[in-house]
Amino acid sequence: MPVQMAQYGTKHSHAAGKVIAMQNNPDVELVGVYEPDAEFRAQLADSESCYADVRWFESAQEMLADPAIVAVASEGLNIESLDQTEEIVAAGKHVWQDKAPGDNWAQWQRVVAAARERKLLIQMGYMLRYHDGFHRIAEWAKSGLLGHVFAIRAHMSTNIPADRRTQINAHRGGIFFELAGHMLDQIIWILGRPAKSACFLRTDDYGTSERVEGFADNTLGVFEFDGAMAMVDIAAMETQPMARRYEVYGTAGSAVIVEPFEPGSMIRFCLDKATEEYTAGEQMIPFVSRSRQELYDQELAAFLRTIGGQQEPDRMPEHDLLVQETLLRAVGHTVD
Repeated sequence: MPVQMAQYGTKHSHAAGKVIAMQNNPDVELVGVYEPDAEFRAQLADSESCYADVRWFESAQEMLADPAIVAVASEGLNIESLDQTEEIVAAGKHVWQDKAPGDNWAQWQRVVAAARERKLLIQMGYMLRYHDGFHRIAEWAKSGLLGHVFAIRAHMSTNIPADRRTQINAHRGGIFFELAGHMLDQIIWILGRPAKSACFLRTDDYGTSERVEGFADNTLGVFEFDGAMAMVDIAAMETQPMARRYEVYGTAGSAVIVEPFEPGSMIRFCLDKATEEYTAGEQMIPFVSRSRQELYDQELAAFLRTIGGQQEPDRMPEHDLLVQETLLRAVGHTVD
């Protein structure tokens, strides 16, 4: 029997991709979608998008009270989704939660604790966990193949219009709040908790109609660890196609995903000494290239295996808490 799922919210930038993943997965029955904004819901219903043929719930209660629905994708705006996730957990359902889970640290802790107490899964929508290049580099780093990892550099800029900037500006940190969680998810998986962090949040997009006063559109986060540093830079106005990069440096080797890392297909890998599998020096290592939609599909497959008892979660709640704590602390929130 397919797992019955629903979606709460449609305004997140990943929302349509998550609907498509559920529609295409033979192990899922997408029961319906609830969007609190009636006008926006009507626009989607009249479109030729993936939402054209979905069932629309009239209220959140109609969706959450359905005992047949096992799990819900939380896909509201970042300013909406944490409240929505709290409702989903209170209804006793697993959550496919998109990033970033709001900026209320106390509430996020409460929601994670409630899910844990009820033995419910909250799986974060950091799709690069399922990117073969990132996965392989993390394995090399955590296995010790790269030696002592002393530096990670990540560049994940984008190009977004003024209306999206205004939307994101509800959160301290601007474009860093919006996207840095993807990179922090990877960095913390390798290096653990940072001892210190600093974030530079600038508004530098001058002379264009997309500039939004007060929106941090040119940002840099620097994170200090015991014996390592990580740097994450993100801007909102990079010329397309974006040159997204991810680099991990250790005392015995380095690994760089040849840009852009989405979809990506090759890692520049360098070792100081040969191993049974790899030669010394520079070599190009291919990996399976997947589209963004294929990454969403991989996310969903892992989610289903976890709630079905076939695997442990790919990340435990402690990790997801630490990623969000680090993000909020970096952009200036007081996190106790």
